[in-house]
Amino acid sequence: MGITKTDLFTEEQNSLARTFKALAHPARIAILQHLIEVNACINSDLVHELGLAQATISQHLRELKELGLIQGNISGTSMNYCINSEKWFELREELSDFFEKVPRPNRFDCCQ
Repeated sequence: MGITKTDLFTEEQNSLARTFKALAHPARIAILQHLIEVNACINSDLVHELGLAQATISQHLRELKELGLIQGNISGTSMNYCINSEKWFELREELSDFFEKVPRPNRFDCCQ
């Protein structure tokens, strides 16, 4: 397998790619949606909510935490997780900037 040449791309391009990669799994989307819906710190209820094994959920939580979209703290013997609202709004701006670069469709679209 070849080496990914991330140094050929800008930091913005690499950041967007990491974001899309982290969001590219339906379990991670479900976790984020659940955290947003409950609007509170959660811990073990994700196993019951999603029907996935604890180890699987832990891996997805780790990916989301590494991206910074969620944050966690230790409470006794468990971890509690919630949305990192600061990073969430940074991501929202970054994606908005990315998607807004393409103009709205019009009748003079180049590929029609």
